[in-house]
Amino acid sequence: MDTISLLFRPDRYRTTRSGVRLIKRCWSALIEWREREKLRSRLSDLSDAELRDIGITRGEVDYASAHPSEDPRGVVSAQGDVSSH
Repeated sequence: MDTISLLFRPDRYRTTRSGVRLIKRCWSALIEWREREKLRSRLSDLSDAELRDIGITRGEVDYASAHPSEDPRGVVSAQGDVSSH
């Protein structure tokens, strides 16, 4: 095989593309995990009274940070966002 054939093998690029996709998925997962951890930390820093004001208890902090688009009490507004009762 000549050098040009070795450089432009289609199977080589397929492997590279799947590797890039894997790295992107891993990076996205890491970013999501860091955002959840930041949210959990911020919620954990609130007092019990402040948590009550936003409608969650200290025991719901982990759930609320892992599921930020869901209300831990199951209350959902008309737009599908967490209700602000």
